[in-house]
Amino acid sequence: MSTHGRRVPPGRAGRLRLRRNLATALRGADLLERKLRLLLDRERAERRAAEDARSAWREELAQADTWLVRGVLLGGEQALAQALPVDRARIDVEWAALMGVRHPAAVAWTAPVRSRAEPTPPNTALAQAETAYRAAVRAAAEYAAHQAAAELLAAEAARTRQRVRALRRHWIPRLRRELAALELALEETEHEEAVRRRWAASHGAR
Repeated sequence: MSTHGRRVPPGRAGRLRLRRNLATALRGADLLERKLRLLLDRERAERRAAEDARSAWREELAQADTWLVRGVLLGGEQALAQALPVDRARIDVEWAALMGVRHPAAVAWTAPVRSRAEPTPPNTALAQAETAYRAAVRAAAEYAAHQAAAELLAAEAARTRQRVRALRRHWIPRLRRELAALELALEETEHEEAVRRRWAASHGAR
């Protein structure tokens, strides 16, 4: 008798090993199912957060485009070019791990800083456009981070589900069959030994 290429010793030693293997497989399946639930819960939360960030991004972008058109109509494209700060925005992604899965957890946003020498937006519409574009960029970064996290968690959940399925549908049933067969063989052997002992005792008493 063998289990995944490992030969199970006969008799009670084999029964003990199979029982241990079965207990380990059952415990492993339970742990993997717990991991799967945690991964799926976090994936759903990340997808909800991604959808919220996506909606915010689209809304802020639409507002920014509207203000931009108004600002350009008021001051011309030259006013737009003069109002752009030289500094750039900075986005840092903070990472975390859940059940061994490393994924984006948060976005740190640093807005561009306009120096004193740089001109500010010449009209209110361009100032509003600048504020809305900054909010849109931040929302887009948050959307990307949440979406990436959801995809990473989903991939690990799929792998974990496959491992659970392999244990529940194949490995554990096989161990149970092998254990049942071995226990039946042991029971028959013990019965035969008992019969021989009774026979020997009855004949020895004559």
